[in-house]
Amino acid sequence: MENLHHIVVVGGGAGGLELVTRLGNKLGKKHKARISLVDAGLTHVWKPLLHEVASGSLDASANEINYRAHARKHHYEFQLGRMSGLDRSAKEIVIAAFHDDEGNEVVPERRIPYDTLVIAVGSTANDFGTPGAQEHCLFLDSLRQARRFHNLMLNAFLRKNHEALQGKPHSLNISIIGAGATGVELAAELRLASRELPVYGMNHLKSSDVSISVIEAADRILPALPGRLSAAATRELQRQKVQVLTGQPVSEVRENSLVMKDGTELPSEMTIWAAGIKAPAFLADLDGLEANRGNQLMVEQTLKTTRDNHIFAFGDCAACPQPDSDRPVPPRAQAAHQQADTLFETLCNRLEGKEAVPFVYNDHGSLINFSKYTTVGNLMGNLSGRSMYIEGKVARLFYVSLYRMHQVALHGFVRTGIIWLMDKISRAMHPRLKLH
Repeated sequence: MENLHHIVVVGGGAGGLELVTRLGNKLGKKHKARISLVDAGLTHVWKPLLHEVASGSLDASANEINYRAHARKHHYEFQLGRMSGLDRSAKEIVIAAFHDDEGNEVVPERRIPYDTLVIAVGSTANDFGTPGAQEHCLFLDSLRQARRFHNLMLNAFLRKNHEALQGKPHSLNISIIGAGATGVELAAELRLASRELPVYGMNHLKSSDVSISVIEAADRILPALPGRLSAAATRELQRQKVQVLTGQPVSEVRENSLVMKDGTELPSEMTIWAAGIKAPAFLADLDGLEANRGNQLMVEQTLKTTRDNHIFAFGDCAACPQPDSDRPVPPRAQAAHQQADTLFETLCNRLEGKEAVPFVYNDHGSLINFSKYTTVGNLMGNLSGRSMYIEGKVARLFYVSLYRMHQVALHGFVRTGIIWLMDKISRAMHPRLKLH
């Protein structure tokens, strides 16, 4: 194994895990290359589902993938740790020391050699330096943060239910800063939670006691998507009694309130930041690799970094140019999936001395899910190039299929079918919401 070409992929998100799975099945299984995945966590959950974990409508324990178990089945190695540096001359990555919850060092800082390096570390929320955001906002960048949000939400509902029982003021104000897909879908999930929890004993707190606001600096929600989709999403949020505030930049976040740019102060006991993303900060100065102001690594259309022929990057952490466009590939799950497919071909070609494959992004449309209420979206026509607006059960079917496609890429059709059946059984046997 030591003499084999070593491909190291850093980041086990949607794209990174799909890539190592295919490389392991193709190259690792046949001992044509050594494949390694490095990630700071032990398990994988599809990031577009984190808002459902946060609200309790999805049990992460039943949907997460253990990297070690998955690596054994798909012929790659897994290394637990967070990448903290790079030595391009020695062709090694630096992995920070790993500590337990008590702060004790479990594994010291170490170095992992590579022949080809792929960086797919995703993105984090961008608070744009807003005062108080880091101190008082909740974020949904990771499974740990989603679980923390869920616990805080349950405690907030429990506290307000007790206050209602005591005849005290008990309104709960929840604010979501940022009306992209995550913010809009989270608002719908939280409204569902406010209606479901009284069924499970919190019957002194009414859904009308829970105020949910979505705040967007642009003049409409979902500003990156077509106007018709934005208008439909606005109508659905308003139908679900979610307050929609547009053209309202937040200038400061306080412990129990928000200060708007015009000086207006809004009460907010729970504030979630879902506006904007940026790549992890350590990429901005990674041994001379070129990065932009959002910390994204600059790559060529082949996904190879501009200053090193042995290093590739893709997904949210990479700025990939596209022909006939002055904008890079958008940071979306479907883009990462397509890039993983292209990079798989490139890395296989690389071992055979063949040319890299240029990446061309194909926008298949967008879907926004409003929990159990409805789904709206637009699908791009491959031939006409026009988008088709869809909603309701048809849109919901397409939305669910996105996650199933991700599972097929990781497990194959047979295992995904079994997982789907187990999900159906689990939902029939367990509460609609996770209550702990």
